[in-house]
Amino acid sequence: MREQEIKQVKQAILNEIEGYEFYKMAMKEAKSPQVKDAFKMLADEELKHVEWLQEYFDKLKNGEEDDYQLSTMPNPPSPGIFKWDTVDRDNAGIAVSVFGIGMQMEKSSVAFYNEAAKATDHPEAKRLYEILAKWEQTHYEQFANEFDNLQKEWWSEQGYAPY
Repeated sequence: MREQEIKQVKQAILNEIEGYEFYKMAMKEAKSPQVKDAFKMLADEELKHVEWLQEYFDKLKNGEEDDYQLSTMPNPPSPGIFKWDTVDRDNAGIAVSVFGIGMQMEKSSVAFYNEAAKATDHPEAKRLYEILAKWEQTHYEQFANEFDNLQKEWWSEQGYAPY
């Protein structure tokens, strides 16, 4: 079981690094300073997830997983902590694409962590995966709300609305 748990954590770390790189790329492409800051916060959160997972991985590979404690891990923020009203509406097509990709990444992360929580026998790992699933769900909800608005704007710009 430990080998499977190690593989699971390694995959989770890779997933979080991919998220970090995506948000870094989105940050570089953003025009608005507020949007750049929002993507930077998301990238930083992904790196924090990597740190937590790496700490658990180190304990796991050394047979010290019972020493892993989540007491200092904060709860996920409530939806709406980012103000997406500053998204560059002049380039809605790019924004729709970025938000759409972000949604898919976050949705996949939620599913991954929910499955990982079901598959582990270790209580701290289960709790870690459940917290990360909630955190990624928060990101997904933030993207989904703004994606809907951006998509409607883009359809309107293309002459598709109200069809």
